[in-house]
Amino acid sequence: MDNKKPLILISNDDGYNYNGISSLIQVAQRYGDVFVAAPAVHQSGKSSAITLDAPVRAHLVERREGFTAYEINGTPADCVKLAISQLMRDRQPDLVLAGINHGYNMGISSLYSGTMACVYEGIMHCVPSVAFSYGVFTRDADTDVCIPLVEQVLPRVIEGGLPQGVCLNVNIPPITAEQPLKGLKVTISDLGRWVNEWEKREHPMGGDYYWMTGDYEMQDDNDDRTDMYWLRRGYATVTPCHIDQTDHQSLGQIADLLL
Repeated sequence: MDNKKPLILISNDDGYNYNGISSLIQVAQRYGDVFVAAPAVHQSGKSSAITLDAPVRAHLVERREGFTAYEINGTPADCVKLAISQLMRDRQPDLVLAGINHGYNMGISSLYSGTMACVYEGIMHCVPSVAFSYGVFTRDADTDVCIPLVEQVLPRVIEGGLPQGVCLNVNIPPITAEQPLKGLKVTISDLGRWVNEWEKREHPMGGDYYWMTGDYEMQDDNDDRTDMYWLRRGYATVTPCHIDQTDHQSLGQIADLLL
């Protein structure tokens, strides 16, 4: 790989064979060398889970000038950890990208996201990191419609960098000829919640089982600071995120309560 070009590590949670990661690779190759470390099978909803009770294996899919790709039988967090600590030991990435996820990672849903786990791992290793998600959940989603937005974000991050310890969560609403993307907004995460989360069903062999489903309720439908507000109005959103979960404002109050 050309050491003069940025080295871009790409992962996802849908798996190596999904359209979203192909679209992201297509854009990233215009700006640097690309190293892909993606799950071999679908890993959505795994958050930052890591594999502790089984071997993790990396299968080389392709290697050519400026491009290397591995499938890994682990979680999204496993993929980025393994890539940075083992597979890329000779040269560390300059940027971590995740996605393009099939389906939103907006609001509190980002807490469950394997896509976001990839970029959290990136900033744990002090590497600027950006996650992209598209609001169409089907496997055959045309994620190439997201390419202009990725083209808008990616070179600016490469050239300008990101604040230390901050990653970006970019969500893109469904795009059609009739409903083109209206623009990009910098937002906070909506703090709504999922309701009706389980559907009870009867197994044909007897007994009940449960299937996860759910409806998302915004905390405030009229809060124009949030990602959900703007996604519902046809705008892409970018939310700066970090992994420090400390509530610094309440430190004094908790000390008074407990000490």
